[in-house]
Amino acid sequence: MATLHIRLTPGAAHDRIDGWDVDADGRPVLKCRVRAKPMDGQANTALIALVAEALDLSRADVTLVRGGQSRLKRLSIAGIDESEIRRRLNTT
Repeated sequence: MATLHIRLTPGAAHDRIDGWDVDADGRPVLKCRVRAKPMDGQANTALIALVAEALDLSRADVTLVRGGQSRLKRLSIAGIDESEIRRRLNTT
């Protein structure tokens, strides 16, 4: 099981992954945008769907661990390791 740190922008024009960045702690974060608004967990649900599709996994393999009401989120990814996550995301 791998951990993926995300910086989410809800209410965007398109659902997309913008690439890698570094947060204030020097930790790599994946920048993502979703069309869903940050109400009733809609943006979190859209984020899980986006990441699962990008990694070619089922939504059940992607779990929100931390940051339910924050732009900075931590996802748990089942079935692949962190090097495989980077490989799959760098080809999209």
